[in-house]
Amino acid sequence: MKIIYLTETGVAIIHPTGELSIEEVAVKDVPAGVAYKIVNDDEVPSDRTFRNAWTDTLTVDMPKAKTIAHDIRRAARSAEFAPLDIKATIPSEATAAEAARQVIRDKYATMQTAINAASTTDEIKAAMP
Repeated sequence: MKIIYLTETGVAIIHPTGELSIEEVAVKDVPAGVAYKIVNDDEVPSDRTFRNAWTDTLTVDMPKAKTIAHDIRRAARSAEFAPLDIKATIPSEATAAEAARQVIRDKYATMQTAINAASTTDEIKAAMP
């Protein structure tokens, strides 16, 4: 059994050790005044990709999941742009660098459209870098 409760950033999961009853652990470890649930171990998803988008029912809030995916997409795009940023400042390499940057822009624009159109977490994950 586990104890779950919502925080500002997602769902907190408490894994009792068995030294105290689960109710005693909840009283001791869940912040005062915060609602919590006791759930079976198998109710907690094993895939943590969108953990910060989980709700108190351990389902995924799709708008939050898409935001997480877009953050990952932006970070990957920035990493691909980084080596080209320097080349874009070198006159003899600027044209080729800009062409390569456009390929990256197109790739991630397609990814953005797919993430926005996704209706399941599997579709979001398939669209992510």
